[in-house]
Amino acid sequence: MKDIIIYTKNYCPYCKKAVSLLSSKGVPFKEIDITYDDLTFNNVMEKTGWDTVPQVFIDEEFLGGCDDIHALDKQGLLDEKLGLN
Repeated sequence: MKDIIIYTKNYCPYCKKAVSLLSSKGVPFKEIDITYDDLTFNNVMEKTGWDTVPQVFIDEEFLGGCDDIHALDKQGLLDEKLGLN
């Protein structure tokens, strides 16, 4: 089983859209709300260089954000990354 983590903020519409896509795939994932957790957000930013959310990781591989995972889905690559193939 893949270890899927998405870092979100509670007011972010892109976060909600990314969570919705992952939910629609029926895979278990961990959502970490960093709205008020600057320490965790800073640690994630150090890993990725990104200062935006959502940030999606599968088995510690950074996939990007909302647009990135939707693009992977349109290309038919997201299911493979999620281990659904």
